[in-house]
Amino acid sequence: MTKKNKKNKKEDIQNQEVTQERESIQDQEVEATEEQVEEENAEEQQEPVDKVEELGVKLQEMNDKYLRLTAEFDNYRRRTLKEKMELTKTAGENILIKILPVMDNFERALQSIDKSDDVAALKEGVLLIYNNFKEFMKQNGVTEIDAVNQEFDTDLHEAVTKIPAPEEDMKGKVVDCIEKGYKLNDKVMRFSKVVVGE
Repeated sequence: MTKKNKKNKKEDIQNQEVTQERESIQDQEVEATEEQVEEENAEEQQEPVDKVEELGVKLQEMNDKYLRLTAEFDNYRRRTLKEKMELTKTAGENILIKILPVMDNFERALQSIDKSDDVAALKEGVLLIYNNFKEFMKQNGVTEIDAVNQEFDTDLHEAVTKIPAPEEDMKGKVVDCIEKGYKLNDKVMRFSKVVVGE
């Protein structure tokens, strides 16, 4: 073999070694790239699983909150319904308690009617009870509607009949009151039944 051939062969061997080295490096790079791609794919596959689990936990928490809120509202509704029923049962209790002394006074008056012959004293006792009852009504916002000699007002009065006015200035006015009317805090409870002059 000539020197030239030896040199060429040596170069060929070196080229082959370089080529093998390059291929080895390329193979290593390809393997590293494949591993990296696999890791990224694994991470990408893991991310949706993590998100699904996270969303499942959030859904469970929200469902739990909803159930608790529903239970609390149901308890509130039952409690207020019960309180409302109790209020309607005992709504007039305060007024009835305040009217009991008037009832006691009537009983005392009835007992004294049997024992006493003094009509003036009995009349005075009944008048005291009446005034006591009238004061009780005032304290609870009930007031009498003035009727006699007042202009006829359909918001306050109910005309039972009309009669000729006894005087010229009584035309269109209330001449007589058959049944008194009452207001409760500016709201008419019962209209006055009146006779109107025409």
